[in-house]
Amino acid sequence: MRAMVLHGHGGMEKLVYEEAFPEPRPGPGDVVVRVKACSLNYHDVFTRRGMPGIKIDMPRICGLDLAGEIAELGPQVEGWAVGERVLVDPRNRVEGGLMGETIDGGLAEFCLARAHQLVPIPDKVSYEVAASLPVAHGTAHRMMVTIGKVTAGEKCLVLGASGGVGTGAVLLAKMAGAEVIACSSSAEKMERLKEMGAHHVINYVEKDFVKEIWKLFEKPTRRNFDGGVDMVVNFTGGDTWVPSMKCLRRGGRMLTCGATAGHDPATDLRYIWTYELQILGANGWEREDLTLLMDYIQEGKMEIPIDRVFPLSEAREALRLLEDREVIGKVVVVP
Repeated sequence: MRAMVLHGHGGMEKLVYEEAFPEPRPGPGDVVVRVKACSLNYHDVFTRRGMPGIKIDMPRICGLDLAGEIAELGPQVEGWAVGERVLVDPRNRVEGGLMGETIDGGLAEFCLARAHQLVPIPDKVSYEVAASLPVAHGTAHRMMVTIGKVTAGEKCLVLGASGGVGTGAVLLAKMAGAEVIACSSSAEKMERLKEMGAHHVINYVEKDFVKEIWKLFEKPTRRNFDGGVDMVVNFTGGDTWVPSMKCLRRGGRMLTCGATAGHDPATDLRYIWTYELQILGANGWEREDLTLLMDYIQEGKMEIPIDRVFPLSEAREALRLLEDREVIGKVVVVP
């Protein structure tokens, strides 16, 4: 089969397009999925580079998020049929492992998965959209809805809003009826975020986002506990952590699901106790997050932004665009 194969950690040259990679064979409890779409995530960049403490056998096929149709059933598989449209939950929650990292993923014509990882795709959800859900939008849903409980009328600031998780947070906050403030780094990205439903956009490269929030909603003080926003989505960490606290009103919530700019930022506990702030973490997604997202899409309540679609032979360029942050929303590879 054709596949984009990782032969070692390092630069983009470690990914090699091959046309005769061995096809997977199903064992008991396995299914072979004919891949129709695979979306890329920054985790695929980390896998290519190598991550401390995570050992990956080589060669490896990257691509966490994939959707397709069942091509073959292994022994002892019940309740599924060849030809069914399925999304593969990237986490193997029974035996352990992650698609595209410790298990071969979706940058190939076929992929092996355990039957318990399959999620049926509704008729009105395309393969490209389904494949865009788990890592980015599933995580955003768990953070924003399941744990963060965003509600109508709240003011919600999203940092890093143009990436996969960021656009998911913007869409879910808007769908809930919140007033959305999106931070990004360019005029083009800000315009796209407004098209997605952001009420306000801030270029954090050119302006201090804290002062911009104060201009919009007043500065939170001990005499004005109602100034600021109700919720900040901050999965960047680093030097944005304390400034984010300065944006929150009394009882405000800081939501995080990652730390792309640094996991050990300096903090200031005075803001937490003075303004009675809540710091809420979300770790990935659960199956119900994926099924709810597909319900939203099936019912026309939500549209997933896909920036570009590439053929498998151009998966390296697709990953480069993601690594260089030249995309808004998701990048999808279609074998």
